[in-house]
Amino acid sequence: MQLKDLLNHTSEWLKGSGPNSEIVISSRIRLARNLANIPFPHWANKNQGEDTLNKIRDSFLKVDCLKKATFFELAKMDSIDKQFLVERHLMSLDHAQKTNSKAVVVDDDEVVSIMINEEDHIRMQVMQSGFNLHEAWNMINEMDDSIAKELNFAFMPDWGYLTACPTNAGTGMRGSVMLHLPALVTLQAIDRVLAAIAKLSFTTRGLYGEGTQAMGNFFQISNQISLGPSEGEIIESINGLIRQIIEQENQARETLLSKNKPLLEDRINRSLGILRSARIISSQETIELLSMVRLGCDLGMVKDIDRRRINELFIITQPAHLQKIEGKKLSAQERDIKRAEIIREKLNIS
Repeated sequence: MQLKDLLNHTSEWLKGSGPNSEIVISSRIRLARNLANIPFPHWANKNQGEDTLNKIRDSFLKVDCLKKATFFELAKMDSIDKQFLVERHLMSLDHAQKTNSKAVVVDDDEVVSIMINEEDHIRMQVMQSGFNLHEAWNMINEMDDSIAKELNFAFMPDWGYLTACPTNAGTGMRGSVMLHLPALVTLQAIDRVLAAIAKLSFTTRGLYGEGTQAMGNFFQISNQISLGPSEGEIIESINGLIRQIIEQENQARETLLSKNKPLLEDRINRSLGILRSARIISSQETIELLSMVRLGCDLGMVKDIDRRRINELFIITQPAHLQKIEGKKLSAQERDIKRAEIIREKLNIS
């Protein structure tokens, strides 16, 4: 597989399918693992980093579930290609910025991706569309067991898996769910919800994870505690919280429909009108407007556009995707013009 092949493939996190997909965009399980008796990435010198990279690559070739995956060495990629993988949620922004002795492994379906020599030697993730943490866990657990047959992980009976950051020790697991919460934001109830989440030892991030702000009414919620509870207990705690948030968002949508329907319809149709006619538009404005159109699709107010087409626009209008589509670097203004052109083409199809 080559990176350009992904342009014609819908990312798992934006398929718009799976349980509760009108509110839950995607579910992800990430596991952090390190090799025993080898310095963690931040402590390793250049030669040690390269040796670790080669050792992991050779081992992955023996793992059946990774035989159809592609190995991308970051030092051999340009900045657009690296940002392209970040935009598709296949690796972190930090991983893209520091590229020595680093790689990312991606399967053909974009369900599995594995960062090598990020903060930890191995950070593997499995992503599922909709509210589906259990399925993501079953897949990554099987993959973890297969990799563990080839590599000796750093592990202590009292502390579990050892990680570069102590907050990841124990299970080494982060479960996260991407939510679209436009009604709670519109009713100005989102701050109360986020405050309650923080008190329950969960963390909320933006569209692209750690260090990013919420855009387009998207919120990524994940566990903070990985030491103590089992993987199953962590998943159940996340699921319980997410069910409550889904209920609150649904109630907020019902409130908007019953008390503010004309204003809601106006905002949705204005958003759609701008997207269908704009000749130049920024990434930030695009995400905000698409969020409202997506809400309109979910509520049946927008009849001629399905959720999958809206979801596709969330990703192909990002800067690196626009440049991959054009096959060359574009200035900021050129990207804004190309973005508007693509949106008009996609949204004016009957």
